Amino acid sequence: MPPTSTEAADDAAARQESRGCDDVAGFGAERLHQDLSTFRMPEGFRGRPAWAVQLWWLVEAVLFRPSPQVFNGWRRTLLRCFGARVGKRVVIRPTAHVTYPWKVLIGDFSWIGDHVTLYSLGPIEIGDHSVVSQHSYICAGDHDYSAPDFPIRAHHTTIGSQVWLATGVFVAPGARIGDGAVVGARSTVVADLPAGMVCIGTPARAVKPRK
Repeated sequence: MPPTSTEAADDAAARQESRGCDDVAGFGAERLHQDLSTFRMPEGFRGRPAWAVQLWWLVEAVLFRPSPQVFNGWRRTLLRCFGARVGKRVVIRPTAHVTYPWKVLIGDFSWIGDHVTLYSLGPIEIGDHSVVSQHSYICAGDHDYSAPDFPIRAHHTTIGSQVWLATGVFVAPGARIGDGAVVGARSTVVADLPAGMVCIGTPARAVKPRK
């Protein structure tokens, strides 16, 4: 049975759409050239020699993570020994992970929850009386995907004082969260957030003042 005029038109439109997608894909493939064989770690990027990085990761695995939960002072001391600036009575859970302690500042009385990652390729600054809840990820580095050698970049990422990041918040490189802000669970912070506001969503946005 021959196709109707409507079916024929639909088939033609589908073929045209397919050709258009192929053209776009081909155009992108011609322009894209990511060559990881040319990637080089910038000199001094880590902020410490390679042996110091490996030593910290060993200390974190052997002395930091197995420590009893109530040994916050012990974990503060270990971080300070590796250059972190950690304020008084900071609570940091043993399952937290700090990539490069010497790039981290945590203010007085702040809390770092279970399974929090401070991916401190760049500086991470957390103010006083702030809470970073469990499974949150603070990312202070990325790659330039527009360059063939995929260069790595560090960004200063800041969480103000009296901030609460609820469970599972992701903070993107270079973002700044203002003093007193609250960021709802599972939110994604990709840009600066204002002080004193409740912010939710992906991307996170301010929805109301914090009372």
